[in-house]
Amino acid sequence: MALWHDLSPWMQDMTILLAWLSLPGMVMVFLLRGFEVGGFVLSVFWGFRWTNLVFMLLIAVAVGLGVGLTAQERGLRQGTAKAAEKFTLVVAAPGSETTMMLAAVYLQPSDVPLLDGEIYHEIASHEHVAFAAPLAFGDSYQDAPIVGSTADFVAHLSDGRIDGRVFARSQEAIVGAATTLQIGERFTPAHGAGNMAEDDAHVGFSYEVVGVMERTGSPWDRAIIVPVEGVWGVHGLGTGHPLKDGDRIGPPFDAELFPGTPAILVHAEQLWANYALKSEFTRDDVMAFFPGTILAELYQLMGDVRSVISIVVLVSQILVASAVLVGLTMMVRLFARRLSLLMVLGAPGRFVYAVVWSYASLLVLVGSLLGLLLGFGATLVISMLVTQQTNILVEASLHWPELHLVASFFAAMSFAALILAFFARNHVSIERLRT
Repeated sequence: MALWHDLSPWMQDMTILLAWLSLPGMVMVFLLRGFEVGGFVLSVFWGFRWTNLVFMLLIAVAVGLGVGLTAQERGLRQGTAKAAEKFTLVVAAPGSETTMMLAAVYLQPSDVPLLDGEIYHEIASHEHVAFAAPLAFGDSYQDAPIVGSTADFVAHLSDGRIDGRVFARSQEAIVGAATTLQIGERFTPAHGAGNMAEDDAHVGFSYEVVGVMERTGSPWDRAIIVPVEGVWGVHGLGTGHPLKDGDRIGPPFDAELFPGTPAILVHAEQLWANYALKSEFTRDDVMAFFPGTILAELYQLMGDVRSVISIVVLVSQILVASAVLVGLTMMVRLFARRLSLLMVLGAPGRFVYAVVWSYASLLVLVGSLLGLLLGFGATLVISMLVTQQTNILVEASLHWPELHLVASFFAAMSFAALILAFFARNHVSIERLRT
C-alpha cells in the first residue's frame, strides 16, 4: 500500500488501465499461442459484416452511455465551480443560501429581501474586508440581466481584462463577452426579466457601453454591469450619496441614504479572514455563506443521482452484453461447419477456442472503441448546448475514468467470450459434417 501511495496519480491511473487490459491479454496469449487465426477470423467478420455491425452498435450505445455520463457530470461540475471561483464569500438577508447563490453567482431571477445601509457600512468598514461590492438586480436588456455594482467588483470579476475602460458615471456600462452590445452603443433597460419584463418602464433613461469584459466562462459573460447608483437612480431610490455629490459613483456610501441591496460580495485579502467574517456576519439579521460550500452539497446530490444512473447504465450494459453473447452463440452455429472441417483436417480443440474467442473479442473491442467515440461526441454536443443556454463554460474531455470504464467492460466481455467459446467447442464436431 505504501508503494501504491508513493506513485503519482498518473502512474496509478495508468497501472489500473494496464491491469484491466492485462486480463484479456493473458487470455489471448494462452489461447492464441502457436496459432494463426487472423485470416479465418477476419473472413468470418467480413462474411457476416452487417450482423456484426448491429452487434457493435449495440455495444457502442451501452459503452457510450456510461462514457457520456461520467464525462458530462465531471464537465458540469468543473464548469459550475469555475463560474463561482470569484465569489468566495457572499452576505445576504436571512433565507435560502441556495436561492441566494443562484441569484448572486448564476444570475437566476429571484425575489429576495434587501440589506440596509447600516449592515453594508458595518461590512465595508471591517478591518479585514478589502472591498464589499453590492449586487443589485431587477433590470435587463433583451436577454441580458443588468447588475448594479462597483468598479472594484468589475476589476475583481474580470481580473482587469477589459476592452475599453471601467465605468466612471452612473449611466455607463460594462458588458460581458457574450452580449451583442459594443463599445459606444447606448441602450434603455427594461424593468424585470424574461416574459415579465416591462420594456417601456425606463423610457428616457439609457446607458452607454464603455467596456467589454473578456470571456470568463460564467453566466456573467451575458450580463451587463452598471454602477449600482444607476440601478437605484432609475428606480427613484436615490444614489446612496448626498445630492451635493452630483454623479459620484462607488463607495463610501451614506448609510442613511443607502437604498438597499440583495447581496454583497465580500473580498478579504487573507483566506483565514473569510472564515472569521462568515462567522461574524451569520446572525439573526444577516447571513454569510460560501458559494463553494453550497456547490459541494449540490455536487453530493449530483453524486447520489449519478450513482443511481450508473446502476441503470450497468444494468443496461449487462443486458446488452447478454444479448450480444446470445446472438454470437447463434452466429457461431452459422460457421460451425467450417470449424468442424478444420478439426477433421487436424486442428486441435484449442484452435476452436482461439477462433471463437478472437472473433467475439474483436467484436467487443471495435464496439467499445466506437462507444468511446460516441460518448465523447455526445458529450461535446451536450456541453455546447449547456454552455449556450447557461453561459457556464462546460468543457467535455476524456479522462482516466472513461478509459477505465471501457477497459473494464472489454475485460469482462473477453472473459464472457470464454463461455461462448466453451459452448461453441461443444457444438463443433465431425458429426456436423454429415448433417
